[in-house]
Amino acid sequence: MSRGRVDERLLATIGERLTARDEIGAALASALRTPDAAHPDKVTMRQFRRALVDGIDSVPDPPRALRDFFAAVDPVPDWVDFDLVDEGGRVARRFGRNTADVMLQLALIGSYRFDGPPRLLVETGGLLGGSALRRIAETQLWATAVTAPGALRRTGEGFRLTVHVRLMHALVNHRVEHGGRWDVERWGLPINRSDLAATLGLFNAVQLLGVRLLGVRVTRAESRALMHLWKYVGHLMGVDEDWLCDRESQQHRLNYHLLLTQSYGGTAGPPLAGALVEAQRHLYFPHFARVRRAYARARLLSMLRYFLGRQGMRDLNLPPALPWAVPPVIAANLLRYQILGRTEAGRAHLQRRGERFIERHLQRHFHEQAPDVAALDA
Repeated sequence: MSRGRVDERLLATIGERLTARDEIGAALASALRTPDAAHPDKVTMRQFRRALVDGIDSVPDPPRALRDFFAAVDPVPDWVDFDLVDEGGRVARRFGRNTADVMLQLALIGSYRFDGPPRLLVETGGLLGGSALRRIAETQLWATAVTAPGALRRTGEGFRLTVHVRLMHALVNHRVEHGGRWDVERWGLPINRSDLAATLGLFNAVQLLGVRLLGVRVTRAESRALMHLWKYVGHLMGVDEDWLCDRESQQHRLNYHLLLTQSYGGTAGPPLAGALVEAQRHLYFPHFARVRRAYARARLLSMLRYFLGRQGMRDLNLPPALPWAVPPVIAANLLRYQILGRTEAGRAHLQRRGERFIERHLQRHFHEQAPDVAALDA
């Protein structure tokens, strides 16, 4: 079936999963928030952290919710090929700045044109005010951590952060769902299984689409490797197994149907987009900081104009801009990826260049703060 044809059964499934949660994560969140410390089902954050670092067997008499959670994330599915996972990580790092551009501009800010996830971020205070730079840095830290060699093995940093993020989602869902202000009938659950699948689609197929739009050559083998990496990440995050895709075409088809269920517009997106644009004024640069921050902001607006178009900029109340920053990016990428990237030495150069960019990029966002994802609030 082509992406342009609508599968009514798939649309119905997406609608059903808008009101379905990650039940394993939800059970653990509920056990962590049980007020009675003596309750037999109570889980402490110390127990969770110990199980995450040292394994569930290191926790004496673990409560059921904790056992069930790690029974879901610890076993490695038969389809996982860690050599292919690591190759997917190398592909992502070879893309360098292109990945960061696409994920911020097309995937994140671009998604604010729709009404679901932005409303949740406003509800929880995420990405607003002074937290914008820190929150985007945390997302970038996690997204780059999972691409490091061996990162998704059981003792890897990528595994730890991914499981951490899964529980964080469950805790946010629990708090907002029981807070009395979220209209489940109208908006679905705050963090639901359809939105989880949609988020995964931003990191795999949308990333590949976006870097191609910037002139990057992506081979079939590179696409397969990157998709496999994020398929395993999606499994750890609790995305439904039938929505874990091996091929870009499968993910694009699912993304298309997920978009059909989204409501366009809303009041939550524009302030979030504006906060991320203005966060560029707070990036750390050791020299000529004021000029370089102004350039970073102007460049972001220019790239957004290319990805979102004039109407997309208006939808998010962003100032008008011309896509002047894009031609130099495409020209450089044509040289690097279409010519140099076809040779072994060229790919090695791109790998080293990508690694250096990741280090600089995280430093610009975290500066003197400890690089880590948000603490879990139980």
